[in-house]
Amino acid sequence: MHDIRAIRENPAAFDAALARRGEAPVSSDLLRLDEARRAKILAAETAQAEQNKASKEVGAAKARGDEAEFQRLRALVAEKKAEIARMQNEAKDLDAMLSDKLSRIPNLPAEDVPEGADENDNVEVSRWGTPRAFGFAPKEHFEIEAVKNGMDFETAAKLSGSRFVLLSGGVAKIHRALAQFMLDTHTEENGLTEVNGPVLVLSEMMFGTGQLPKFGEDSYQTREGWWLIPTSEVSLTNIVNDTIVEESYLPRRYTAHSLCFRSEAGSAGKDTRGMLRQHQFEKVEMVSVTHPDKSDEEQKRMLRCAEGILEKLGVPYRTVILCTGDMGFGARRTYDIEAWLPGQNTYREISSVSTCGDFQARRMNARFRPEGGGKPEYLHTLNGSGLAVGRCLIAVLENGQNEDGTVTLPEALSPYLGGKLTLQLDGTLA
Repeated sequence: MHDIRAIRENPAAFDAALARRGEAPVSSDLLRLDEARRAKILAAETAQAEQNKASKEVGAAKARGDEAEFQRLRALVAEKKAEIARMQNEAKDLDAMLSDKLSRIPNLPAEDVPEGADENDNVEVSRWGTPRAFGFAPKEHFEIEAVKNGMDFETAAKLSGSRFVLLSGGVAKIHRALAQFMLDTHTEENGLTEVNGPVLVLSEMMFGTGQLPKFGEDSYQTREGWWLIPTSEVSLTNIVNDTIVEESYLPRRYTAHSLCFRSEAGSAGKDTRGMLRQHQFEKVEMVSVTHPDKSDEEQKRMLRCAEGILEKLGVPYRTVILCTGDMGFGARRTYDIEAWLPGQNTYREISSVSTCGDFQARRMNARFRPEGGGKPEYLHTLNGSGLAVGRCLIAVLENGQNEDGTVTLPEALSPYLGGKLTLQLDGTLA
């Protein structure tokens, strides 16, 4: 959500920032609505003052026996009352129109975000690890012999349709182990607080983090009106919805392992093989709520938290900063971490770490009270995957595959798998 006062002060700068994201200029339309809304408010206030004045004079006219003046003033009071109600309703309608337009405009990119149209214009900032040299042609995760028994797409399709998977045996254990490993790392080493929150949320919560009103088709809604979360960013960030916290409360750093649900409305035909893109998946999410002066520093810290998971697992990756045309709706700046998948011979996204500035906080009305006193200010919010569990499973399986069809698992998972670090051909662990 954007501050209309800032747009009033510098409409050209607002349009220029949107242009970097490939968006058309909108400030003139917004300011027209804003001016009309303010005019109605002023007219209502003027009519209120006139009503108040006439109300005071009614008694005086009655007291001096001036019946004609008394009746005129009474009629004027009634007229002004109706005028005030009409002006207030018109102002309310204009305010709703303005708020709706503002709510559909994406966040403005930070100055250091590279300009570009799509993912081809993202800029690599670092790499870690060297992709393994295989003495054979590496397979995609679902083609690995040891994986086949534990990754069943046909039965899942019978149960739920396309873009679902049924994990079992050793593969299911590895998937669970990865989530536990991520949570333990984030809570014991990275200082995050573990949260187990709802996966069903109200529309106001989806609005707060930017999924509504513009992207409702990307998520699922129940008959009762709840939304299934596309990520636990929604649950975690909205902890501060409509709240004023003390500055000493900051920063707050949360992590959660949850089911996530996405309709994948805009991904028809993409990644239909395997479990890269599913309607239901699991993710370990990170969310930070910070002082505005600390959010850029916090984004770097969160990025290292996510990168550290892959390093502990021995999965090579690269980190890119997204260009203006590839960033998400609510992001001010986003770094993607892409894990090396030898089966595809390429890097694929496994985490996005974004800072939203005060964009979400304005939508949620989430503020903090400065320690030195003064007016409450909007918080800054950040979110990131730490990591997508299913995609991490893919990376671990593909990077650990052996020529005989077995998979050697990372040592970091040993405590979670009872020391069994080989996925055998029959799908069991040894």
